[in-house]
Amino acid sequence: MSIEPQETDEGPYILGLTGSIGMGKSAVAAMFRAAGVPVFDADAEVHRLQGPAGELLPAIEVAFPGTTGPNGLDRAKLGAAVFGDTEALKRLEAIVHPAVAEARSRFLREQAEAPLIVFDIPLLYEKGGWQQVNGVAVVSAPAAAQRERVLARPGMTAEKFESILLLQVPDAEKRARADFVIDTGMSLGETEQIVRDLVRRLRRGRS
Repeated sequence: MSIEPQETDEGPYILGLTGSIGMGKSAVAAMFRAAGVPVFDADAEVHRLQGPAGELLPAIEVAFPGTTGPNGLDRAKLGAAVFGDTEALKRLEAIVHPAVAEARSRFLREQAEAPLIVFDIPLLYEKGGWQQVNGVAVVSAPAAAQRERVLARPGMTAEKFESILLLQVPDAEKRARADFVIDTGMSLGETEQIVRDLVRRLRRGRS
């Protein structure tokens, strides 16, 4: 699905990039960077905030004692503390999300002269971020390819994969709501061409 880019009066065209687990979103984000498009990576920002000396470590330690240390967040311990616990997950999100939002706003100010920027946000639809962008590109692949990619990850199980899917908007719904769909079920070169064509189209609309 593809519709005409939404026009804005000023500032960059903000493209929200999202996709379910295992769909290849990180690879597509790298393609946008290779095309010269500034990309804000929400996951990378979270890792920075939770890494060694990360700004969120004190608050996380108070909320989830024993989950942080000199090397930053112990992801296994925090995962065990929040997995399957909706209230615990909400407490964690209340710490993380405002900090990421501030970093995203700072990035937007820094890139104010760019014609096009990308917000790489895994839970764009789930957390309402789609309302803050000019258009959404969903990265998608056939379900069989998605499952094969995810189950090949270290420590992943079929049960864990299914539980993650339950927390995400289904791929079919994401595709239906998207302004642009980027298919990663084809060759890498074909996907790169889709990205390059989209970049040219959106930049042309802002020139």
